[in-house]
Amino acid sequence: MQSGSMLSFVIVGHVDHGKSTLIGRLLYDTQSLSPDKLEEIRRTSNELGRETEFAYVLDHLEEERRQGITIDTTQVFFKTAQREYVIIDAPGHVEFVKNMITGASQAQAAVLIVDGREGVQQQTRRHASILSLLGLEQVIVVINKMDLVEYRQQRYEQVKGELAAFLESINITPIYYLPVCALSGENISAPAPQMSWYDGPTFLQSLDTLKSIDIAEASGVLMPVQDVYKHNDDRIAVGRIEAGRLRQNDKIRILPGGETTQVKSVVKFPEPVAQAGAGECIGLITADPIFLNRGDIIGSVGQEPPARNEFDATVIWLARQPFDVNQKIMLRCATQETAVKVSLLRRIDSSTMEVLEENAGGLNALEIGQVRLKTKKQMVMEPFSKVKELGRFVFVRDDDICAGGIIT
Repeated sequence: MQSGSMLSFVIVGHVDHGKSTLIGRLLYDTQSLSPDKLEEIRRTSNELGRETEFAYVLDHLEEERRQGITIDTTQVFFKTAQREYVIIDAPGHVEFVKNMITGASQAQAAVLIVDGREGVQQQTRRHASILSLLGLEQVIVVINKMDLVEYRQQRYEQVKGELAAFLESINITPIYYLPVCALSGENISAPAPQMSWYDGPTFLQSLDTLKSIDIAEASGVLMPVQDVYKHNDDRIAVGRIEAGRLRQNDKIRILPGGETTQVKSVVKFPEPVAQAGAGECIGLITADPIFLNRGDIIGSVGQEPPARNEFDATVIWLARQPFDVNQKIMLRCATQETAVKVSLLRRIDSSTMEVLEENAGGLNALEIGQVRLKTKKQMVMEPFSKVKELGRFVFVRDDDICAGGIIT
């Protein structure tokens, strides 16, 4: 297995097109399910009068089992001979788009699943549009339930052609299109004799060709301060390192204020450590008695991003109540928060990516906006493609999250 090459991917698509079943089948085929879990799946399936249904691996909640929909993002781990994987299962139902965005924004790659019999649906297009919005470049398309169309190549090509035309219009070029039947396992881990006309990789083989993205060795460190604690005579700033590596004696700058100091010690409770990298949650003690606050960003001297108050971004409006550009609204990015003025350059239909209006006055539910942000105070934000945690943000109105977006 490749060392340190864990890859996270999100599975998205229209409700009931087979996301949870695909994940359950993956876990089964990679022998990642315990005997107890297998027995639970069989028992639950029998109680509901169905064949063994691998979707129940993920759908733990009784409400989900009754309704047949996934209502939250779930992280699941498995491994092949090539490497380890984290699957982010994102809900397909229109009411849960917020959760889907949360899941997709954490992924390095995406799988877009389409029911071969139903074909491309509104949520298929909307989820694909969100993948495009988030800049996910590694995309695999799975055309599922090929058993329901008698494994016909003609139907596969028809669905593939319709989807390819839409994906091209939103600048997504899938690495693979694959015909599968997740429920019975055809073309998941082994080739399917029923689809001898298909000569590409299996689904697991296609995953193993994706590239892992390692941000642990980025050139400069970036750590949003989550909180500050007093311990004896030390003030310990705690947070998660989002990029780079932090070592004892490193020179750091506190943003947006600009003060410089050195790292006295890096703490991974309860002991100090020599260094820590991206993805690790740590405590930091500075050599000088600098007053740090939640929302400060720790960066490497000479490599730190600028603190600014104007940004270009793309947002998707999630609240049912529309947005008006004259409304008061707050922006949160990592641990930073400030009031923001939004100029709406374009209003876009998230299902078709059609531009509905230039220089618009507001957004309706599930519409996408290309916006210019002017924040009340200086913020440290980076393009999403560079540092995910400092490139994604939410809008907050009346203490409710009402939109999600990325810095472009």
